[in-house]
Amino acid sequence: MYVVNTESIPGMRIVQIKGLVQGNTVRSKHFGRDFAAGLKNIVGGELKGYTELLTEARRQAVERMLAQAQQLGANAVLNVRFTTSAVTTGAAEMYAYGTAAVVEPATA
Repeated sequence: MYVVNTESIPGMRIVQIKGLVQGNTVRSKHFGRDFAAGLKNIVGGELKGYTELLTEARRQAVERMLAQAQQLGANAVLNVRFTTSAVTTGAAEMYAYGTAAVVEPATA
C-alpha cells in the first residue's frame, strides 16, 4: 500500500479513485503520564510520555485508515493528513484521512 501526503506518486498513474478513507482513535492521558509531565514542566524538556502517546495514536489511526482503503480495493492512499481535537478534559482524538486510489506504474 502506497501512503503519501501528495496528490500523486511519481512514476505512477491514478487508475481509479475509491473515495475518502479515514481512521481515528481517542486517547486519554493517565495519572502517571500526567504527573510526570507536570514535573517535567518545572524543569523543561520533552514530555516523553505524551510523545509516546501521540506516536501510538497516530500509528493506530493510520492502521484503521489503511484497513478501510483495503476494504475498498485501493492500493494507495493519497494526500494523507492528520488532525487532532480535544474530546473532553484529558482526552484527544487523532484523526488520519486521505483519498483511497488504485494506482499502477505509468507507461512511457
